Amino acid sequence: MKYEIDESLLDEKNMLTMKLLHYFITEKNYNPVILQGVDNEIWLENLDEDYRIVRIVSGNILNEEQFRFDVFKTKRIVKKIKAKTLTLKINTLSIFLDIEESFTEKPSKDITCLKIKSETDIKKNKILKKFFPDISKKLKYSEEGLQLFMRITNDINKHNVKDNKKVEEVFRQKYPLVTYTLITINVLIYLIPFLFNEINFFLNKFCLYNPLIKNGEYYRILTGAFLHANIFHLLFNCYTLYVIGIQLESFLGKIKYLLVYLFSAITASLMSMIFLGNSVSVGASGAIFGLMGSLVYFGYYYRVYLGSIVKTQIIPLIITNLLLGLMITGIDNFAHIGGLIGGSLITIALGVKYKSSTFEKVNGYILSFIYLIFLIFMAFTYTM
Repeated sequence: MKYEIDESLLDEKNMLTMKLLHYFITEKNYNPVILQGVDNEIWLENLDEDYRIVRIVSGNILNEEQFRFDVFKTKRIVKKIKAKTLTLKINTLSIFLDIEESFTEKPSKDITCLKIKSETDIKKNKILKKFFPDISKKLKYSEEGLQLFMRITNDINKHNVKDNKKVEEVFRQKYPLVTYTLITINVLIYLIPFLFNEINFFLNKFCLYNPLIKNGEYYRILTGAFLHANIFHLLFNCYTLYVIGIQLESFLGKIKYLLVYLFSAITASLMSMIFLGNSVSVGASGAIFGLMGSLVYFGYYYRVYLGSIVKTQIIPLIITNLLLGLMITGIDNFAHIGGLIGGSLITIALGVKYKSSTFEKVNGYILSFIYLIFLIFMAFTYTM
């Protein structure tokens, strides 16, 4: 079967649009933003770049009034993207390919507008040279006309398929073996002493208790996170671990997830030692708060997919539980805070697949190490 290409798609403006699309998508990893009711413009998004939004506007702008309306519309759409992606500031670059009037390059502090009608304009533009220094070089092709159109289309399709496979890999549900194992351990550690009427012995032997830890029973820093005071305490923590854990384990992978849990449990116990003095503390909630902190950090990187969930469910859950800890006696809120910070920092160190840079991971390890050493020093030298 023979297909024909509309010749209008090969005119100078459309080919320039295709070249810019090819550059931003395949070279700079921008992704198309799906918008309803927006014609003659393409929105691209990369939240890791200086210009997080790039607009390529092919529609004709005839006068100042149309331009001002375009800026107003852009601000409104960007505001919605901010809310969805939990982003406070989004610098937007609008590239106009067909505009008649002159205008300021900065109609607002977050929006930059460029008048580009040819590749020569791209070479001369100071903003493009500053933020995308390789753009002129990357817009040179050996193909022309229909061959160039087909090459660009195929390259963009291949890039999108590759990106979609990465996202599918990260979000594909995996069997939560570690979560089920942790829940089982918590349940068994409660049930076995209960069946043999040895609950008090286990609590006394393995709970978090400052004087005995400082006397050399360091294992209590970890074992206290697997003990529970009563059946309701156990059920609540196991249910929360189930809800959050099965998702986070799938996102991070089993080893990273387990490391986040254990590191959070340890930092929660150390923070508890600093502020609770000689009080006894038990429970997995500090480690679970670490998982919530980890999920927020993961959700930040994949906020295009999880932004609304993090904003409407995870963050309110963290805040609500911290507030309850302040209002209800008997809740170890210091362990919650210690685990929350610990889980966030160790996740920075371990990294988010396909997103975290080596620089970020190294900084995460440094911060996690400093945090851990600080807590150890304070726990063993200072008591409220």
